[in-house]
Amino acid sequence: MGRAGCCCRGAERLASPSVARRFRPLLLLIIGLCCGAHIGQCQVATTQCRIQKCTTDFVSLTSHLMPTVDGFHTEFCKALRAYSACTQRTAKACRGNLVFHSAVLGISDLMSQRNCSRDGPTPSAQPEVHPEPCNYHSRTQHTHTHSHILSHSHSHGHGRPRLGYLFCGLFGDPHLRTFKDSFQTCKVEGAWPLIDNDYLSVQVTNVPVVPGSSATATNKITIIFKPYEGCTDQRVYQAVTDSLPAAFDDGTVSSGDPIHTSFGADGAVGKVRALWISERSPGRHVELHAGYIGVTVIIRQLGRYLTLAVRIPEELAQAYDDTQDLQLCLNGCPSSERIDQAGHLPLPLSPPALGLQRQQLRRPIYSSQTQAYPFGASHVLGMEGAKERCSKQLEVLDIYFHSCVFDLLTTGDANFTLAAHSAQKDMESLHPHRDRWRIYPRGSANSYFHSDSQLIKKLALLLLCALTVVFM
Repeated sequence: MGRAGCCCRGAERLASPSVARRFRPLLLLIIGLCCGAHIGQCQVATTQCRIQKCTTDFVSLTSHLMPTVDGFHTEFCKALRAYSACTQRTAKACRGNLVFHSAVLGISDLMSQRNCSRDGPTPSAQPEVHPEPCNYHSRTQHTHTHSHILSHSHSHGHGRPRLGYLFCGLFGDPHLRTFKDSFQTCKVEGAWPLIDNDYLSVQVTNVPVVPGSSATATNKITIIFKPYEGCTDQRVYQAVTDSLPAAFDDGTVSSGDPIHTSFGADGAVGKVRALWISERSPGRHVELHAGYIGVTVIIRQLGRYLTLAVRIPEELAQAYDDTQDLQLCLNGCPSSERIDQAGHLPLPLSPPALGLQRQQLRRPIYSSQTQAYPFGASHVLGMEGAKERCSKQLEVLDIYFHSCVFDLLTTGDANFTLAAHSAQKDMESLHPHRDRWRIYPRGSANSYFHSDSQLIKKLALLLLCALTVVFM
């Protein structure tokens, strides 16, 4: 009674002290698959196994420590000893728990790396960490930590609530990735709200790209950071084509008092404010950081149009009323504004003859940040040419690649290739869940492979379990 999971029995012997080092790579691989695939069979153990509490206590003891501060090594070693002692106390109940065995190995490795002695002092009590009211992460972590301690003392709860974040992105024709990771291609000409809640408002304006076509792209972004008592007054940021400022509308570049000390890669010490703007590439790439609400926004100009990527805490994204329900990031585009067919992009069978027409409208733009191709490239490229050009920037044939091909064939503007590539990179830097990065259009070979990925992971796990039994 009390042990479950397909590979726990073999793993128990595998992790015994006499053979742990010999089979450590195989053990860690099994743990990785168990945890990474979110299957959970190998993580089930008795309710008396308290490894999660040991880990939570260790995080609480070390989360406030900074390597650049004197005494870091001493305090970190104290926390490691306390972590080790906690695992020893629950060792009997956790014999069949692979997370427990992984933690034991991790503690041993960290002690070796930090030259921590096994014997020595441990923390007398958990330090009192004062939250920074204008730092969302500090504020919510403190609240969740204390709520966890209270719930644990009364109900022996397991684990601390995780801080959930959501991602939304807009680029190209335009292509929208919603908070729910639904990928849509829309018309939405004119001004539309992407986000509208009690803390933040993001509105985009889309204009036609090709005369006679429904294709549009974003040429204006307006962001309103609403006032937050004690942290910041209202600030408005506005970007339009050929004007990507590194300041808010009132000329300021930050707002609020410094909220904490930051340490740069070069060792420089600086103060981070509640809200600030970082210009990564003048006129081409700007990032807005609202530390008081945990929001990051990335805006780029590629060619004549803008791209947007946003990360926001889930609890704040849900803070809206019935008058704010029209949010593209939240609910997607209205069905009447959709170009794609339930996620499938209808690529043109042959590219439109738009070269002469577009060259009469305006000359191509050349700069170090845009691709120097004429706007009429689509009638020269064709389907295979568009795929070849997109594959140079996008190695994975996911929805970003297909969006790139769609935009090239629809508009003839090769700068959309860079837009798709940058949108993918921004998504990877902001999206909180790596296992949700890849989206494949319906009907593609990759979509079938992706839909079967969980089955493949389970089969791989069963195979490794069988190998473990054979090694025993």
